[in-house]
Amino acid sequence: MDPVLRKHRQKQAGICVALAILTVVLFLADLCYGAVSISLSEIIDILSGKATHAGHAFIINDFRLPKAITALTAGAAIAVSGLIMQTFFRNPLAGPFVLGVSSGASLGVALLVMAGSIFGSFFIYGQWAIILAGLIGSALVLTLVVMASSKVNDPVSLLIIGLMFGSFTSAIVSVLQYFSIPELVQAYLFWTFGSLSGVGWEQLSWLVPAVVAGLLLSLMLRKNLNLLLLGEHYAVSLGMNVKRNRFLVIVVTCLLAGVVTAFCGPIAFLGMAVPHLARNLMNTADHGKLIPVTALLGAILLLFCDICTQLPGKDLALPINALTSLIGAPVVIAIILKRNKASF
Repeated sequence: MDPVLRKHRQKQAGICVALAILTVVLFLADLCYGAVSISLSEIIDILSGKATHAGHAFIINDFRLPKAITALTAGAAIAVSGLIMQTFFRNPLAGPFVLGVSSGASLGVALLVMAGSIFGSFFIYGQWAIILAGLIGSALVLTLVVMASSKVNDPVSLLIIGLMFGSFTSAIVSVLQYFSIPELVQAYLFWTFGSLSGVGWEQLSWLVPAVVAGLLLSLMLRKNLNLLLLGEHYAVSLGMNVKRNRFLVIVVTCLLAGVVTAFCGPIAFLGMAVPHLARNLMNTADHGKLIPVTALLGAILLLFCDICTQLPGKDLALPINALTSLIGAPVVIAIILKRNKASF
């Protein structure tokens, strides 16, 4: 093997190991840090069933552990869906929500929460009802996009169609907000802030399998994604069924992004920023290597944001969207400036 290639592969392997270790460290830090500080040794005792403090055991088992697992899975799902979208559209600014999946989920939740005040009655809704409304809204937009993809051959045109679906659903949400009462508008806005703390063990039993299935499907598409980087015409010449591949890419993206949005609310910028970080770290376009690294980086970033949302000495927590936007937006700007500088 060429020494340069061997050194490059060793560097990539080292990066993967370092990211895996950092993920574990941040996962444990997310369990330790909060309004009530709990030592790592006590957390290990709680997880091994040797808890000596009932209150701390309740905090870890019923609140912090589900929240940390949610950050782990949601971060990986959103980041990988962003990588797939950027490859599919061959656009560095594409994200997991360009197909209107997030807007569809928002429309479903808005109809559930606010439509009752318009029609003179109040809908009784809970956490599962909101999740179901988000999934139905995402599925509806997915169905419309899949129908449109069968009529459109150009990925850019499909991108525009997805954005138009998003604008259409956002317009309906704005009308609902205008006519709804302030209390219901506030409830809807709280959902749009994004939250990891509302996902318990029951919800995780649905979220985790869906995300794992989406990540496995994305790995199965890695060769087709590599071919798409060379252009659809070249991919067709090598025997790839473009329409079938487009359908699978849309389904995987909507599975990853739609499920996470329904359970956690919209999570901004993560899907756009993390794939760029993965490409810069790994210095490769091979999706067989990029997908696992992107998943790890997404989990790391969302765990870090979840830790930062905890206000020191207070029981309140910042919205997760505020942190992901504060971190993700500068990363995207820096990468774009770096690429433009390199092109001169």
